[in-house]
Amino acid sequence: MAFSNLCNGIFEKSVIDYHVTDSVDASMNNPYELKSIEYYLYLKNWIDAVQWHFEDIIRDPQIDPVAALALKRRIDKSNQDRTDLVELIDSYFLDKYKDVKLQADAIINTESPAWAIDRLSILALKIYHMQQEVNRTDTTPEHKAQCQAKLNVLLEQKEDLSAAIDQLLADIEAGKKYMKVYKQMKMYNDPALNPVLYAKK
Repeated sequence: MAFSNLCNGIFEKSVIDYHVTDSVDASMNNPYELKSIEYYLYLKNWIDAVQWHFEDIIRDPQIDPVAALALKRRIDKSNQDRTDLVELIDSYFLDKYKDVKLQADAIINTESPAWAIDRLSILALKIYHMQQEVNRTDTTPEHKAQCQAKLNVLLEQKEDLSAAIDQLLADIEAGKKYMKVYKQMKMYNDPALNPVLYAKK
């Protein structure tokens, strides 16, 4: 099975599972073996689904400012969890391909496999929610047509990105490309690097 097919199947399951309750506070029931790549892919998309809905909630013009600040803190933590998980998934690929002999003209890709998979996870959510818009019965024909056109583009993106991910992994396995993992080193979360935080010490 192509790795993108594995990802897409797991992402679609996670999206559907999340929307059973459609609650950012729902407990995740990950059906895959702990610490398996399948487990991490499901967790990745679940985090993305929760964050998607955090972003919807915080844009409510009537949101209480105190609640908005608390939600912003949750979004910050979710962003960090997402980044950490992408780096963990990349570590899986680094280990998997650690013994590959590089070709003399091997090159590095613009992004690592896991960051491409991150985009595929977000696409699964975009497709789900755009399909919801297409299916609505309380909108105009123009709205439905516009959303259908957007959905068609998203489905094409999914096909193209899936193929690109599988080609990247094939190139890494063949020694044509190699990968590195650059930690994100986000400064605003670090009390030692964010001047607003360390100035208060």
